[in-house]
Amino acid sequence: MRAPQSRTEDGPAVSSAELHRRRGAAVARGVGSVIDSYVDTASGGTILDVEGREWIDFAAGIAVTSVGNAAPRVVEAVRAQVERFTHTCFMVAPYESYVAVCEQLNALTPGTFEKRSALFNSGAEAVENAVKIARHATGRQAVVVFEHAYHGRTNLTMALTAKNMPYKHRFGPFAGEIHRVPMSYPLRDGGLSGAQAAARALDLVDKQVGAENVAALLIEPIQGEGGFVVPATGFLPALREWATAAGVVFVADEIQTGFCRTGDWFACDHEGVVPDLVTLAKGIAGGLPLAAVTGRAELMDAVHVGGLGGTYGGNPIACAAALASIATMRELDLAAAARRIGSVLADRLRAIAVRDPRIAEVRGRGAMLAVELVRPGGLVPDPGAAGAVSAACHAAGLLTLTCGTYGNVLRFLPPLVISDDELARGLDILDAAFG
Repeated sequence: MRAPQSRTEDGPAVSSAELHRRRGAAVARGVGSVIDSYVDTASGGTILDVEGREWIDFAAGIAVTSVGNAAPRVVEAVRAQVERFTHTCFMVAPYESYVAVCEQLNALTPGTFEKRSALFNSGAEAVENAVKIARHATGRQAVVVFEHAYHGRTNLTMALTAKNMPYKHRFGPFAGEIHRVPMSYPLRDGGLSGAQAAARALDLVDKQVGAENVAALLIEPIQGEGGFVVPATGFLPALREWATAAGVVFVADEIQTGFCRTGDWFACDHEGVVPDLVTLAKGIAGGLPLAAVTGRAELMDAVHVGGLGGTYGGNPIACAAALASIATMRELDLAAAARRIGSVLADRLRAIAVRDPRIAEVRGRGAMLAVELVRPGGLVPDPGAAGAVSAACHAAGLLTLTCGTYGNVLRFLPPLVISDDELARGLDILDAAFG
């Protein structure tokens, strides 16, 4: 069914072309978009633009709308909260929903020890605060991160992020005491096991930084923007063991992997890895801006009163949305849905890989899957191929994303409520785009 066109204040319908013209005159050029169509409505696994064109959504707002756009529980919770109050600032006049979200996160995240949580606005802000907490609690300064990592766009998180363009180029100088070591990247590791890859990284830390100087070891259990790199089995447990022995705070950045995306509530659950602190955002609140740091009570409570917070952190509308999103995830068992989506996606991607020598690897977990494209006959990255396939998908109405340090990875992040029909139609478009 054709969606109604967006309307201006005066009433007439507006087209994507007209909105794009207005954007050029009003929005900073540095803010990019994947497509030039402008959204009117969205739900489930589809988006309708202002001309009524349907897009099958394999992006979910970069793993944000896992419960779907305009999810009924979320809509109702937000509507009810807006009618009560929109903002008081938790640091000025607190409210129950902030406390309730923290209670839920303390119960859901890995580990049976006593926990505390603090709420923020974005993933980058959560990562910054995790580093603050680790440094304050340990009295140390150094932070260890990994090749291909992505942790945000603020000054500190740009320093933590590996990729220069477009995230870091000419934005320095960056925050100091950041030390980068090799990631376990099975496709490009020459057969290293997880334990061997961990030993390689940790040897550098011991020799070049000194374990006694490290406040935090920060890692994405599955890397996101870096290319959906899934470390070899045993890599994360070895890092966890080293951090415990060295008194280093193990921080899991679950901003993209959390909240059922990988088929578990959190990606760390897959190997039973229990972080000291975990950073959360994206899928937490059904599309509203909310983030969190959750972790060991003794670490979280080490920071003095007033040392954590922010004007909008834990906004009551976002908290209401988060509680409704978590309830939806439980009710619909979206972890199981992610595993089912992942099985269908992986089977189809492997079938495409059999006939297309550009696909070097199909990888990921749950509904967080990717293919890495290379020049046939080797492992030379082919970003042009990834861009061409993605552009063909867009032309046919499938919203896809690229990623990776080399720009040669196609990633797939459908909403966890996508229907079987929407998933199948999207995969047909993808199959044709490769063909």
